[in-house]
Amino acid sequence: MAKDTKCKLSLTLRIDWSEMDTYQHVNNVNFMKYMQSARVQFWEISGLAKLYADTKKGAMLVSTHCDFKHPLFFPGNVTIETMIGYQKKSSFSLAHQLYNDQGVLCATGLDVAVCYDFNTQCTFSIPEAIRETMKIYQ
Repeated sequence: MAKDTKCKLSLTLRIDWSEMDTYQHVNNVNFMKYMQSARVQFWEISGLAKLYADTKKGAMLVSTHCDFKHPLFFPGNVTIETMIGYQKKSSFSLAHQLYNDQGVLCATGLDVAVCYDFNTQCTFSIPEAIRETMKIYQ
């Protein structure tokens, strides 16, 4: 399957030999780590990381899911393309597509996050500035 051109946020990571498993392909737990790297990139780009650093209010991952389509191998790279799946009052999702160097879709993933105030231990509405940034990646 060809890359989805709607995805606006892209991150390419080098596959390390240590990520291989007994079957000589990338172990499934590493797909989750790749999605985590893309999620952290989004936290930084959207302003969520700065918001947390300044106020202890930020995004908290509440769910993550990955469907495996094709194995990844060393040597090589994985490119994670990420877009906003949905926005609600205080929650949003990130949809990920993971590709190998040949552009083959190797996995799809979905993260659900909620805006969370770590001071009061309550959710809060997505701030308007962050909501506007999210629109760029829909």
